[in-house]
Amino acid sequence: MRIVADHDHCLGAGQCALYAPEVFDQSDEDGTVVLLAESPPGYLHEMVRQAARMCPNQVISLREHEAADNGADTASPADAPSP
Repeated sequence: MRIVADHDHCLGAGQCALYAPEVFDQSDEDGTVVLLAESPPGYLHEMVRQAARMCPNQVISLREHEAADNGADTASPADAPSP
């Protein structure tokens, strides 16, 4: 999972930080979303989904199948086809 937050449209309601404080915080300056983990570990995914659903402005987008390395090949040498 990869998270994208649209800071320009965030109103600072804080629902994301309430539902997933390990992943979201609020700016001290204006209260808008601060992303603490762009690609959180799997055990946090359901909390992140709930936080995204509860956002009143829907400024949190989730890329469910996108890895932190943006799709780079993660096959190990043992998985490589033999010549």
